[in-house]
Amino acid sequence: MEALVSQIQSMTALAAALIIGLGALGTAIGFAILGGKFLESSARQPEMIPVLQTKLFIIAGLLDAISMIGVGVAMLFTFNNPFLSAALAIVKAAH
Repeated sequence: MEALVSQIQSMTALAAALIIGLGALGTAIGFAILGGKFLESSARQPEMIPVLQTKLFIIAGLLDAISMIGVGVAMLFTFNNPFLSAALAIVKAAH
């Protein structure tokens, strides 16, 4: 039983690290593309900078929200692991 618990905890820690890491990588790539497109479009039409800047900040907030949702899911799996509680319930039911 201890081996099962430790295996579930180690896989959960690995999954949480992947969720947070890939979320950060995706957000970084999204911000890079967003910033590049903003600079490109503001260089082509300087009179549109205020409108484009507003849209830039809205999309930047949405990009941040996606990575924060990933952090929340990773914290859920880390501190309140549903897989561990299900495995413990199965082990208790078997005995």
